[in-house]
Amino acid sequence: DIIQDWEKNLPGEFKLAYLPSPGILRLRLTGYAAGSIEDLRIKLNQETEHLKALIGPYIFGNNEDRLETVIGDLLAAKNQTVSFAESCTGGTISSMITSVPGSSRYFKGAIVAYSNEVKTAELNVSSYTLMMNGAVSQAVVEQMADGIRKRFQTDYAVSVSGIAGPDGATEDKPVGTTWIAVASEKRIVARVHNFGDERNRNIQKAAIAALFMLREEIMNCL
Repeated sequence: DIIQDWEKNLPGEFKLAYLPSPGILRLRLTGYAAGSIEDLRIKLNQETEHLKALIGPYIFGNNEDRLETVIGDLLAAKNQTVSFAESCTGGTISSMITSVPGSSRYFKGAIVAYSNEVKTAELNVSSYTLMMNGAVSQAVVEQMADGIRKRFQTDYAVSVSGIAGPDGATEDKPVGTTWIAVASEKRIVARVHNFGDERNRNIQKAAIAALFMLREEIMNCL
């Protein structure tokens, strides 16, 4: 929706391809020229800059960049650290981060707090908050993020709690409902998502969304 007018007005020698995967959309702009390759490259760069002006905040990288690598580079450059409190993602976010060589420089560790008992015992989540709001709630993920950040003494912490499916849904919290929080010394931000009804895709999308929120918070603190 944001880029449709730009796409409609692309010169005839350019084509835009959408390459989607769970949580990430890759855009491929291709140019064809019968004449000067250098002229085509200049036009391609111009159109790319127009695109960046429209969707800049959503772009995390170019070419073969991976979100987890981009975040690792940001943390390493600032000599900062991160920890995770994962529920519905079951360690997926931690696995993505540790797939990057050298991630021990900025990743301290994680707790997979799948049960409420672990949330209270290991992350200092209030049992009253769990009873009043449920595990999939803003209050709980905020306490999870705050708890893991303080326990592991990291600059940032990310928490995720959701209903991956196929069961566990309620009338006001359908399958796919996922709360994500990012904590820093300055503040805690939280958002709710609904990723749909397919379990594995929900987990993938939740992990990507959590990392994207982490990147946003790191960028906001630059």
